[in-house]
Amino acid sequence: MQRVHQLVAGYSKGDAISNEARKIRDLFRERGQGGDIFCELSRTLPELRKDAQDVNTAASVIRPEDLVILHLSIGSEVNEIFPALPGIKTIRYHNVTPAHYFKALNDHIAHQLERGRQQLRTLAGTAVLNMADSEYNAQELREAGYDNVQVSPLLLELRRLTDQPNAEILETFSDGMLNILFVGRCAPNKRIEDLLHAFYYVQKYIEPRSRLLHVGSFAGTEQYLAMLKAIARDLDLKNVNFVGSVPEDHLCAYYKVSDVFLCMSEHEGFGIPLLEAMQAEIPVLAYASAAVPETMGGAGLVFHEKLFDELAEWIVRAGRDPQLRNAILQTQHQRIKAYETSNPDARLLDLLAPYLTTL
Repeated sequence: MQRVHQLVAGYSKGDAISNEARKIRDLFRERGQGGDIFCELSRTLPELRKDAQDVNTAASVIRPEDLVILHLSIGSEVNEIFPALPGIKTIRYHNVTPAHYFKALNDHIAHQLERGRQQLRTLAGTAVLNMADSEYNAQELREAGYDNVQVSPLLLELRRLTDQPNAEILETFSDGMLNILFVGRCAPNKRIEDLLHAFYYVQKYIEPRSRLLHVGSFAGTEQYLAMLKAIARDLDLKNVNFVGSVPEDHLCAYYKVSDVFLCMSEHEGFGIPLLEAMQAEIPVLAYASAAVPETMGGAGLVFHEKLFDELAEWIVRAGRDPQLRNAILQTQHQRIKAYETSNPDARLLDLLAPYLTTL
C-alpha cells in the first residue's frame, strides 16, 4: 500500500505548518494511505515526539512507491535530506521570510532564513509537483526556476475558532472597551511597532477606552518584544497586552471579545489569521503587502499607506459604527464562502492524483 509522508522543519501545536501537516495526514489516513511526519528532532516539542519521527530515519522508512511532501518555509536539515530520499517527491511552499527583518534582532533566525532562501534555489527541479498556498508564493517558485507550479490553498479548520472560548478571558475583556486585535508571531516582519503607533492615535485622540491585544509567540524574538514594550512606554500607552502563545480555547476567546482585527505586516506568504478573524466575524483592516491582498480577496478594508492618524479613524469606525461594521462583515462573509467553495482538500487531492496509487 502506498503511503503519503511529510517533512517539516519543526513540529508544534500552534504552528500553522504543523497544523496543516496533521490535517493532510488525517486526510490520507481516511483513504488508507496515512504516512509519517518527519522533522528535526531538536525542533520538535518533547510532548509531540511520539507524533512525529526523526527526519534522519526517513530514508529507512520511505519506499520508492510512497509519496513525499516537503513543507518548505525556513532553512533546515530536512531540505537537505529531501532530494536523496526514495519516493515520489512534491514540495509544499509556504514562503521564506526575508532575513533582513531579523538581522540585529536575532542573527540565528536571520541565518536560518538566509539558508532557507539558498535551499529554495537548490531544490528547484527535485520535485514532480510544486504546490504553493498562494499565487504570491507560486510566483516566487517560478522566479526561482521551478516548473509545474500549482496554487493549492491551505487546508484550514476555521470553524473550530467558534467553539468553547475560555470563560475567564471572555469575562475579563468584555467590558465595553474597544478591543483591537492582532494574531501572529511576535516577529519584526509583522511590524507590531506600527500597530502601536496606530493605537496611539486611537487612544490619545479618538477612543480613550481602547485596548490593544497581541496574541502570538515571542520565542526567539525576546529582544524585539523588549523594543515593543519600550515603544509602548515612550508613547504612554495604556492597556497594551502582549499575550504570547495561547491554547486554542484562549485564542477563540480573544477573537470573540475583539472589535477590530488590525494587520500591519509587511510580509505574509498567506496570512491565516486574516481568515480566522473573518470567520470570527471581526472587521479586518490590513496593510496591502505581499500575499495579504490575495488572502483578503476583496473583503475587509485594505490600505496601501500607513497613515496612522487616518487609520485610527477607520479603526474606531469599524469597531463602533454598526452600519460600516455590517458592510465590512458582509464582504468577509463572501470571502469565507469563497474559500469554503474552493474546497482545498479536494484541490490538494486533484493535484496529487497523478502520483497516487488507485485504491
